[in-house]
Amino acid sequence: MNRARSIRRAIAATVMAIAIAITSLIVACARVADRPEPGTGASPPPAQLVRAKHAMIVAGHPLAAEAGRNVLAAGGSAIDAAIAAEMVLNLVEPQSSGIGGGGFLLYYDAASGRTIAYDGRETAPASARETMFLDPKGQPRAFYDAVVGGLSVGVPGQLRMLEMAHKDFGALPWADLFAPAIAHAEEGFAISSRLHQTIADDKYLKTFPAPAAYFYTDAGDALPAGSLLRNPELAATFRAIATGGSSAFYTGPIAADIARTVSTAPRNPVAMRAADIAGYQAVRREPVCLDYRGRRVCGMPPPSSGGLTTLQILGLLRGFDMAATGPQSALGVHRLAEASRLAFADRNAYIADPKFANVPVEGLLDRAYLARRARLIGPRAASGEVAPGLPPGADRRAAALPDETRNLSTTHISVVDAAGNVAAMTSSIESPFGSRLMVRGFMLNNELTDFSFTPTQTGEKVANRPQPGKRPRSSMAPTLVFDSDGRPVLATGSPGGSRIIGYVAKSLIATLDWGLDIANAVSLGNRLNRNGPTELEAGTEAAALRPELEALGHQVDVRELDSGLNAIALARSGLEGAADPRREGVALGR
Repeated sequence: MNRARSIRRAIAATVMAIAIAITSLIVACARVADRPEPGTGASPPPAQLVRAKHAMIVAGHPLAAEAGRNVLAAGGSAIDAAIAAEMVLNLVEPQSSGIGGGGFLLYYDAASGRTIAYDGRETAPASARETMFLDPKGQPRAFYDAVVGGLSVGVPGQLRMLEMAHKDFGALPWADLFAPAIAHAEEGFAISSRLHQTIADDKYLKTFPAPAAYFYTDAGDALPAGSLLRNPELAATFRAIATGGSSAFYTGPIAADIARTVSTAPRNPVAMRAADIAGYQAVRREPVCLDYRGRRVCGMPPPSSGGLTTLQILGLLRGFDMAATGPQSALGVHRLAEASRLAFADRNAYIADPKFANVPVEGLLDRAYLARRARLIGPRAASGEVAPGLPPGADRRAAALPDETRNLSTTHISVVDAAGNVAAMTSSIESPFGSRLMVRGFMLNNELTDFSFTPTQTGEKVANRPQPGKRPRSSMAPTLVFDSDGRPVLATGSPGGSRIIGYVAKSLIATLDWGLDIANAVSLGNRLNRNGPTELEAGTEAAALRPELEALGHQVDVRELDSGLNAIALARSGLEGAADPRREGVALGR
């Protein structure tokens, strides 16, 4: 048995090696250059609908998607493909995610019919204090005053989470999954126009020696699009992790370098110890689920707010005939915006790390509670921000604060393998390039700025305040949808900070209520509300609804809304996938 397994693994490794060798030729055909430049406000082109019979991956960069498809072709599971793709994303999309950050993974195991939520969210070091984001006068610090440097860095969780999931459901050897990223790091990859622009736009990255030497010319200019960028340091880091497992990252020289970089940062140094890193643990959790239009929608539980808040939006809309409104209806957008407003009020008040706060999960999804809250959705928009409700199980009406995050980064991967296993994983280092601190070829996150900067409000402790060992609230919302027989029918998710929730909710309503295929659902103009202005995506059909929504009492903000929805629809006839045309991802199948 062991000999046969070794032979199978050797064959799989050979197949992967051949696939890696031809990847650059295949990827050269990807139409990345056709994507709109960041910040132009141009309407995105329609997403390409990709069909496949056996397996599929949708990821945020062609090289990452190709690595995942090669793994699937070699007999890898959905989690294997997600790991390989994420390691490549760490290299080619360093502004968004990587081993210096964290993430959340929903995994459906076809053999058992079970869905597991894996929590790889970063944790605050032992030195964290409730007042860590207040200035000497006791006022919240300006966002980027807190982001840049050591203060914002949480203990990374990505690798512990992925290793846990791989031990549960991996089919190929752990080390094999790093081979594509190692090869690209050594041989180099072409800088995309998106990466170039993100480097050029950043004010802080070049102020630190390591990223300044890596991302900029000797003259201090952002490396131009098309430049070949090699990262031998990251290749060496990946080799150590490939052979030594996640322990090679969480203990020993790599962990020591992370702790030293944070503790001695030239800006905002703060104590992080090797013990903080060695003690990190990923967590298996039960997903949160809600029935909607004959489907079962499941998402991440706290400390992510993405699952609960998305489900609340759907639950608040259950009593409305959204199918009759359609995507071009101001009434439909009005209802969606008002449901989102109510859900965000509860989110900001109650959702935090459940180890440190009483999060009334069942109460927030209670059908009767949501029905009562839905009565607040009237014919006109609410006047200003709405207050949180009092769901069953809440200690008291909690103190609410608006969201602190400014996340324009993050990435999402959706995968279906030949056995019917499904992975939806959202990963992040938070702000573009995170804390701007670089260690051994990868960027360190700034996820601690997802805590509430103000620890108290109206005399009450804020649930999402900083504390040692605590996981900051997230908005990441990897989502799986199941039919009445428990069969998965959709995997979706997006980057975008707290707007992730609106992007994912839009994709769900577009498919479940409005009957759009996955490509049109992903491409549809974004429309959302975070208990403030109703935001409409500039240059899209959504922006044309502004006059009607203003007539309904909405304060409307038309702006660029840079989603990155990567989704797969599963039907009995096969798979359909689409990557958000606003970014540079692709869907690849076999």
